Amino acid sequence: MDFRSGWPPPVLDPAGPFAGPLTTVAWVLFVMGLAVFLIVVAVLGVALFGPPRFRRSLQTERLVWIGGIAFPVVVLSALLVYGLATTARLSDAADEGEMRVRVTGEMWWWRVAYLDTEGREAIQDANEVHIPTGQPVVIELESADVIHSLWIPRLGGKTDMIPGRRNFMRIQADTPGVYTGQCAEYCGGPHALMGLVVIAHTPEDYDVWRARQAQPAPLSSLPGAQTFTAAGCGACHTIRGTSANGLAGPDLTHVGSRRTLGAGILPNNQGTMAGWISDSQAIKPGNRMPSYPVMTGQELQDISAYLESLK
Repeated sequence: MDFRSGWPPPVLDPAGPFAGPLTTVAWVLFVMGLAVFLIVVAVLGVALFGPPRFRRSLQTERLVWIGGIAFPVVVLSALLVYGLATTARLSDAADEGEMRVRVTGEMWWWRVAYLDTEGREAIQDANEVHIPTGQPVVIELESADVIHSLWIPRLGGKTDMIPGRRNFMRIQADTPGVYTGQCAEYCGGPHALMGLVVIAHTPEDYDVWRARQAQPAPLSSLPGAQTFTAAGCGACHTIRGTSANGLAGPDLTHVGSRRTLGAGILPNNQGTMAGWISDSQAIKPGNRMPSYPVMTGQELQDISAYLESLK
C-alpha cells in the first residue's frame, strides 16, 4: 500500500469549490461524448444493416451538411462556451487580501514560497503546500527550466508551468486533510516521480504552523550538523540560522517536519533520509541530487538524525 493518503487521487471527488466546477464539466463532457458515440453507432448500424429505404436516406447531401458539419460545430461550440464560462474564475490572479503561494517547477521537484502582502517571499519550503481550510489560496505557477504542470485533482485543475510565464491556480479545501498532486506534463527523466502534497489545516493550526516555519533552524550540537557542513551540503541547500545558504536544492530549514522526501515518493524519517543521501540515484534515477557512497554508515546516521531534528 502506498503511504500517501488518497493515492491514486480520486479525480471525480472534489474537496473544494474550485475543483467542483471542473468535476461538473468533466461529467458533462463524459455524458455528451457518450451521447455522440451512441448516435454515431446508431447511424452506422442503419447504414450497414438497416432497411434499404433508410440506408438510401443516409446518402443525401443534406444529411452530410447537418450531421457532418452543423451538428459537430454546434455541439463543440456549446461545450467550449460552457467550459470557459464555468472555469473562467479558476485561473485569475490574486485579489487583494487573498493568500498567495508561489510554486516553481524544477527538475524534478517543487520549490514552494509563501508570499507576504507585498508579494515578497516570506517562507521557503519544498514539495508540499500548507493551506488553511475554508478560504481561497492563489498559487502562482512558474518554471525554472522546462514545461511542467501542476495537478491537484481534489482541489483544482491541471495548470501548466511555462518558462518565462506566470500562470495562476485557485484552490480551496473545505475540510482538513492531505491532498496529493502530481506533475501532469512530461518533463523528462523521473517525471512520474514528481509528486506534491497539500496539507489543509484548520485556520488556527495553520497560523501555528506558519509561525513555526518562519523561525530559523535552532542551533544544534548534534554531530550531524558538523558533518553536514563538512560534506559541503550547504553549497546546494539553505538552512536558515546556519552558514548553509545554497539555492540549487530545496530549503532544509524545517525539513524534519515534512511528510515526504524526494518530491512525494518516500515517507520522511531518519532511515529514508539516510538512504536518500547515500544513493538517491537508485531511488529516483536522473534527479539532481548526487549520491554519496563515500559516506560511512555513521556519517549517514549523524546527518539524517540532524536533518530529522529540524522540525
